[in-house]
Amino acid sequence: MSNIYDFGAVGDGVADDTDAFEHALQTGDGLVDIPRGDYRLTRTLVVDLAKHGRRAIHGQEGLAKLIVAHAGPALVIKGTHAGSADPASFKPEIWQNERMPTLSGFEIQGDHPEADGIEVVGAVQATLTGLLIRQVRTGVHVTQRARNLIISHCHIYHNTCIGVHLDQLNLHQAIINNSHISYCRLGGIRVEKSEIRNFQICGNDIEYNNNRAHGIEGADAEPTAEIYIDVREGSVREGTIVGNTIQATASPNGANVRFIGDTVVNQKGGMWTISGNLIGSQTDNVHLTGCRGITLTGNFIYSGHHRNLLVENSREIVVGSNCFGHNPDYGTKELCTGMRFVDAENCTLSGNVIQDSDTSQHTVANVVPVERSGLLEFVRCRRMTITGLQIVNPAPYGIDLEDCSDILINGCSILDAREKPLMEAALRWQGAGTGNMVHSCRFSKGTAGELLVSEDGIDLANNVMG
Repeated sequence: MSNIYDFGAVGDGVADDTDAFEHALQTGDGLVDIPRGDYRLTRTLVVDLAKHGRRAIHGQEGLAKLIVAHAGPALVIKGTHAGSADPASFKPEIWQNERMPTLSGFEIQGDHPEADGIEVVGAVQATLTGLLIRQVRTGVHVTQRARNLIISHCHIYHNTCIGVHLDQLNLHQAIINNSHISYCRLGGIRVEKSEIRNFQICGNDIEYNNNRAHGIEGADAEPTAEIYIDVREGSVREGTIVGNTIQATASPNGANVRFIGDTVVNQKGGMWTISGNLIGSQTDNVHLTGCRGITLTGNFIYSGHHRNLLVENSREIVVGSNCFGHNPDYGTKELCTGMRFVDAENCTLSGNVIQDSDTSQHTVANVVPVERSGLLEFVRCRRMTITGLQIVNPAPYGIDLEDCSDILINGCSILDAREKPLMEAALRWQGAGTGNMVHSCRFSKGTAGELLVSEDGIDLANNVMG
């Protein structure tokens, strides 16, 4: 163990301790131990694994702080592995010198407008645990190539850009778990221009990642999300978002979970499961564009100011056994705004509860009033199966469809249980379409009746009205 004080560090937050850290990393025994203190850095520390061998930096359970007084990251973990995660692709020197670089138990705080936290490039089994990273631009930046990344038990908080940024990266096997990632202006976890496989986001609290806490003038409408996966370039497949709390305050162009894929050639965002999460209080709670093969199940999704779920130009989306609602602690201020599918096909919705508040309109200040035709909307959709839904207190319609074909609606219940009903009709169907069926549903009567449909192209059977 190489105690940083033995290499000349002062740790008073004023002296420049960069040389001491570089000396310890280059000539120490591999484990750099940082006792309690504030250590000022004036240039980036590069942990060059190929050159110096296995390395770890340990901060004694969070008592140490690195103050980044320069532009760029505090630390760069640099490796050279060019293979896959297959054991046969590893060169012997990778196992000897580069496996599992570990950073643990210290704080990184920015003291420069262009300071960053940690950069990982070319490393195998990089393990970041028990860190606090705050007041930098980007907390953790992973780029170029990496394998078997773990970020666990970290606090990545109040940063001016992104919490965890997977950027222009080829990465297989990554886990982010049991961490707080919040108040980062451009997203909590953000993926861009990357090839990602086997990515697990589990058991985190990811909140308020937008401009509100930063107050940068003119930046409120810059698109953001707690989890933001942009695959207009690249491909992101084989992932899970499980057991997280994902919530925020509404911001223009904001979402809690956002996937943006290629809508022209091939939907390269997909093969993901989003399950067992609490997701709420953004403009859109879950926004999927150009996706293929996403399962959304077992979540409570609430108070989306525009939509709880917005699906565009996507296919093979399964939405099952979720509760879409609002937070009753806020009375009539927050709504369930339901689901909207546009130009989607081959999707299944089953066993969901969708229940709005009594007003069906926002009363919270500074929120643009929701514009919707129903709690469940379909526009130009094909081959959709909608079964076993309970839709309560919709307005103006429960289910609204336009120019849709090969739609099966079966075993659904659409009711207005308010003291003063606001629903105009349980079901409205407009435009052209063929092969449509509405069977064995329960529709309560709205102010304009139960159904506003043309029976041409729609098979109605065994439904209970009134």
